[in-house]
Parts: sequence; C-alpha cells; structure tokens
Amino acid sequence: MTLIMSTAYIGISILTIVAVGISTAGFFRPPEAILESMDEVGVKESWLPILGTLKAAGALGLLIGIGVPVPLIGTAAAVGLVVYFVGAAIVHLRASDYSVSGQHVYLLLAVATLVLDLVS
Repeated sequence: MTLIMSTAYIGISILTIVAVGISTAGFFRPPEAILESMDEVGVKESWLPILGTLKAAGALGLLIGIGVPVPLIGTAAAVGLVVYFVGAAIVHLRASDYSVSGQHVYLLLAVATLVLDLVS
C-alpha cells in the first residue's frame, strides 16, 4: 500500500508542479485575460510578481520534496499552495465570482498532493 501511495504522491506532485509552474509563468508576463480577471476581482497588477513568486516557491518546494529525503519540505510546500489557493478562492468569492476556474483546479491538485504526502 505504501508503494502505491508513494507513486500516487509523486505523480500528483509532478502534475501539480507542472500546472502551478505554467500558471506562474502567466503572472510574470500576464496576458490580457489574466489582467482582466485580476482586475475584476480587485487584485492590482503590481501584486502579480509577488503572487507569482509565491506560486513558484510552492512548485519548487514540491520538486525539492520529491528529490530530497526531507519530507517536511514537500509537506510545507503543499500546505503553502493549499493556503495560497484557498486565499485565491476567497478573493474570487468576495468579488461575487462564483464560477469554477483555474484556482479551483490548482486548489484541488494542492489538496490532493498534501493528502497523498501525509498518507504516504
């Protein structure tokens, strides 16, 4: 059972790293769609590099957590990403944006990564 959970953790972690990494790139060179979306929910364009850096740190932490035998690095990164995307969901809800969008997918991936990390 542990081997299956470890394999699942690595697979979901890699998927999360790739998804969050792609999303992060959009925050450093934001296309118009991201700028419009952020404006609609009240996030200033000047915040994007900081938010992108936080997401990049989470993805990098997951990557290090897979490759280094110090499990708390990956766990801390997964917790950080869960907190980040819960915050993103709250920002969208406060702006009356009830649509299912990217931050929900990333939150689901981060939660799955964290759960699999904790059980493997």
